[in-house]
Amino acid sequence: MRSGRRWPATSAAVPATPRSSSPCRPQPRASREIADMSAENRDVRGRNWSTLIGKRLPRVDGLEKVTGEAKYGADYNLPGQLWLKILRSPHPHARIRRIDTSRALALDGVRDIVTGKDFNGWRWGWMHQTRDETPLAVDKVRFYGEGVAAVAAVDEETAEEACGLIDVEYEVLPGVFSVDEAMREGAPLVHDDKPGNVSWEFHMNHGDVEAGFREADHIREDRFETGRVLTGFLEPPAAIAQWNSSGITVWACKQSPYFHYRHLAACFGLPLSKIRVIQTFVGGGFGGTKNDSVAGDLCAVLMSKRTGRPVKFVYTMEEVFTTCRRRHNFVIINKMGMKKDGTITAMQSKAIGEGGFCTAIGPLTLYLTGVMSTLPYRLPNFKHNAYRIFTNHPAGAAMRGHGSTHTRFAAEVQINMMAKDLGLDPLEVRLKNAVTAPHETINGILVKSAGIKEGLEVLKESAAWREKVERRHAGKDVVHGVGVSGASYSGGARQRGHQACSAMVRLCEDGTINYLTGATDCGQGSDTVLVQIIAEELGLGLDDVGIRRVDTAMTTVDPGSYGSRVTLFAGEAAQKAAREVRDQLAAVAARQWNVAAERIAFNSGNVFVIDDPDKSMPFRKLAQIACYAETGAVIMGRGYSEYSPEPYDFDNGYGDPGVNFSFTAQLTEVDVDLETGITRATDFLIAHDCGRPIHPVNVEAQVQGAAVQGLGQALYEEFRMENGRTLNPNFVDYRMPLATEGPAITVVDILTDDPDGIHGAKEASEGSIVSTPPSVVSAIHDATGVWFTSLPVTPEKIALALKARRDRGAE
Repeated sequence: MRSGRRWPATSAAVPATPRSSSPCRPQPRASREIADMSAENRDVRGRNWSTLIGKRLPRVDGLEKVTGEAKYGADYNLPGQLWLKILRSPHPHARIRRIDTSRALALDGVRDIVTGKDFNGWRWGWMHQTRDETPLAVDKVRFYGEGVAAVAAVDEETAEEACGLIDVEYEVLPGVFSVDEAMREGAPLVHDDKPGNVSWEFHMNHGDVEAGFREADHIREDRFETGRVLTGFLEPPAAIAQWNSSGITVWACKQSPYFHYRHLAACFGLPLSKIRVIQTFVGGGFGGTKNDSVAGDLCAVLMSKRTGRPVKFVYTMEEVFTTCRRRHNFVIINKMGMKKDGTITAMQSKAIGEGGFCTAIGPLTLYLTGVMSTLPYRLPNFKHNAYRIFTNHPAGAAMRGHGSTHTRFAAEVQINMMAKDLGLDPLEVRLKNAVTAPHETINGILVKSAGIKEGLEVLKESAAWREKVERRHAGKDVVHGVGVSGASYSGGARQRGHQACSAMVRLCEDGTINYLTGATDCGQGSDTVLVQIIAEELGLGLDDVGIRRVDTAMTTVDPGSYGSRVTLFAGEAAQKAAREVRDQLAAVAARQWNVAAERIAFNSGNVFVIDDPDKSMPFRKLAQIACYAETGAVIMGRGYSEYSPEPYDFDNGYGDPGVNFSFTAQLTEVDVDLETGITRATDFLIAHDCGRPIHPVNVEAQVQGAAVQGLGQALYEEFRMENGRTLNPNFVDYRMPLATEGPAITVVDILTDDPDGIHGAKEASEGSIVSTPPSVVSAIHDATGVWFTSLPVTPEKIALALKARRDRGAE
């Protein structure tokens, strides 16, 4: 049982009060609390009832950040440190014939230079069979900007100058710069042992798609393209490394520091006990680069070993734009069957992703393009073939909304196309097909709570949808459009390998709490949520719980911040550890009052016997009694996350990819200038089923932030490439939405209280980046009558499409 109202997973979900915001205006508080904490609705569990869950509380790291006390990767310095710079290839594909470092080594202030051969053939990758990335290029460079050598010098300027003195002789090779080029017979191979430049492939076939298509009254097949986009963090990769007799110590801005910890142990042949990664504050992650190691990370450690001095690097933003991980560009051929009444009978998709120069996390990307395609609608027959292709570009990798973003875009736009073809309301088509809980998909995903129908009803009842025809003309040559979409995203990613989060909770003698976790807050606010969970269990305030940032020598192991897993898994671990402390204290209190331990409750900094108000004491006093009585005691709790081992077939896309599943329904309003093609998103209405928001402010911020990132992908963002070179390697030329271009965003929480989520929670940070691009594109169609299937939908594309339509009309 959970505190407050509990809406069973099988009952109708309940929309909470909407919260509206704009990036340019103050955000109002919710008009009421989500949970009802009145006495008659309290759910006493024998220990405490909810006082923190669902409350709009300040973030525990807020003061450090606003005062400038927070230290990020680039802020760390050590006495005697050297600066590292990387010499990068001027060619996208070339053999390295010779590297001469003599002139650079002779430069005053240079202390060391390393090349790829100094790493003795070590490679890394997501799985054993995909380890095809080296810290620096060895015999061949595979993309423009790949590292060839690294210099350590007394300052940045000297290191930069020395890079210019290194003489590299290249044999330039022909490159492949699109999946079409790379897949042609006889195309140059990015990796000589990978015929056809196929990095990975993945296949799903559930049900009978051909029978499903025979049932359909209407079938469409369309081609979609999602585009290359940047993760968009403002803090570039940075670290300082020190090698000494105790092993390796690194201060780094990592989204998943335990990945890097294992990479260092493997690369340098040291036991994990000799590896220490200290997590700095992280200035945004969003997957990809900060979930992995970069060349600078590994070169800094090697050069510290060789020089005996700390070595620091900070990438420039140009290096980020030209060399770091980016979202894959996917081409999706989507085929869908639908009955006259809007029932979806089958879907078949072929997804071809541009992987860049290495495999990275590509197998997981392909898996996610398919496995989540069977939600948020009932889909009785589904077939999916996905291919990842090597090219001479930077690596494609994970980014917020990993995998699902591509295929959901294709499916959602195609649903709207088919509704248009059949003369149906696209919202009604979605309502007809939307899943309800409990539900098992054709590929074995078990949905225990689902608020997609309730979310779609929120859109249907909105004035924007009801009055879309009346609002069509927004001004001279400006037309208003409205579009809708739906999405689902998994939370608590279930993947191969170690997945357990863990926690240690220690009671201090004065009644405060020390909390150790390996989970990383990379800006999403998870530290606050985890502290909330512990304080809730012990009946304390946020200020009573101190959280220690990740230090792999001190904190408990954790896989990392990805796959919307931290609240679910690290939260479960924190709750278990806090309950161990609580139970020990309850036993002490029970002895003091000669009552059963089950009657002891903790709330608002006090401990008391339920139904006996005369028996109570401050939490601090009980802590002192517990710690100092007789010979004394040390009160600690530990916990780690577990999930039930349901069947899970990664290779065929069968079984649950996560612990539970969020659902998002989105309505987008746009104004389109028919002369210039300039499009402005004016409003987003996002009805999001995240189970139950533990920290409503964080939930709103995550939903809004993901939606604005999705807006960038839909309208603005695109790497412009030419023969392997990135032509817009800065924030000026690479267009991201400005704060002044952000729409007014209204977020409605659909409360479903998922039975497998801590306090009923699900993910809240990725669903809206999946739902935004198709809703924007559908709104543009509503305004212009033109379907766009390739992202981003730029003003040039719109203007040219409208001109072509006018020209056809003139003919």
